[in-house]
Amino acid sequence: MSGKPSVAPLPEPVSGHCLCGAVNITVAAMQPEVDICHCAMCQRWGGAFYAGVKGETFSISGEDAVTVYRSSPWAERAFCGTCGSNLWFRFLPTGNRSFLAGLFDLPDGFGIEQQIFVDEKPDWYDILQESPKLTGEEIIAQAKAPGFSFD
Repeated sequence: MSGKPSVAPLPEPVSGHCLCGAVNITVAAMQPEVDICHCAMCQRWGGAFYAGVKGETFSISGEDAVTVYRSSPWAERAFCGTCGSNLWFRFLPTGNRSFLAGLFDLPDGFGIEQQIFVDEKPDWYDILQESPKLTGEEIIAQAKAPGFSFD
């Protein structure tokens, strides 16, 4: 999708937690890159851009504290019902989740895989690192693969 060479996942699982510690998440084979989303929903959800990490498998403890919100026909977002920390974004057509990078103490060397919805980014912030920058229209076009619908 980004045209960059693939990066090997981290060899060890990475664990993180919400602000109060009620929810703990461990991600195995985490990709050492962050996806950045500048869409208006992510801005409202977190106050600025969304920075997410992903991996092949994950486990969650403290699920009784998790509140899930269906933010659009194609996505849900989760947060800790105790402290309010945002936890993840899940793309419903694929089931893929990305977890807020700030939940984890990430090792040095993480880069940006891509930035999406750059056409919705406010002027008051910028991310200097060079990375692919896709508009909302370009991301939606990619998602309109055969068999996918936003309805």
